[in-house]
Amino acid sequence: MTEEEGKKPARVVVADDQTVVREGIVMLLGLLPGVEVVGAAADGFEAVELVGKLAPDVVLMDLRMPRCDGVEATRRIRTEYPGTQVVVLTTYADDESLFPALRAGARGYLTKDAGGDEIVRAVESVLSGEAGLSPRVQRRLLERLSEPRREPPAQAPDGLTARETEVLVLIAEGLTNQEIARRLHVSTATVKTHINNLFAKTGLKDRAQAVRYAYGKGLVRLPGDGVT
Repeated sequence: MTEEEGKKPARVVVADDQTVVREGIVMLLGLLPGVEVVGAAADGFEAVELVGKLAPDVVLMDLRMPRCDGVEATRRIRTEYPGTQVVVLTTYADDESLFPALRAGARGYLTKDAGGDEIVRAVESVLSGEAGLSPRVQRRLLERLSEPRREPPAQAPDGLTARETEVLVLIAEGLTNQEIARRLHVSTATVKTHINNLFAKTGLKDRAQAVRYAYGKGLVRLPGDGVT
């Protein structure tokens, strides 16, 4: 018997709220060597419960799910059942999905266009103590590390979050929603949400007011300010 033949398959739980997607992933994994699907969950709560009952090696975790999303489920699993690793398998690869999932304890991150071989490699990687990241996600991590950091003010005005303040600064610099989305590596819809939130908190009605507000609060400066 070869070493490959003698190795036990990785026991996997699949968590995805979309029935067709979940069943498709289970079916795909059932055709792949080295993987045994032992359970499937429709949301984060079910995923945590199944991990407690089945003690799988790995959970393939969707992020956007009702009741308990993938980030929170990942955090609970890694805290309560550290013997189980989590590989995110999601449609989203933007910063606001990627980094919270990794901070919650996910050791792998794949998008749903990943092939079966890539999923198996990610599962094997996290079980051997390595990171199971898609090439696209690896590139984004390297880009993030090489980006100059834009430090938010020590205390953001009017209860703005650091990201809302960052969006406000970029508005003041003249960027469009699409340009802000590309700069921050998020979707245009996410940018619009941040803008709606910061407008609501500050009472601003349009981008012109936002520009004046940003300069008035000292978040940005006119060219030459502070130069003697």
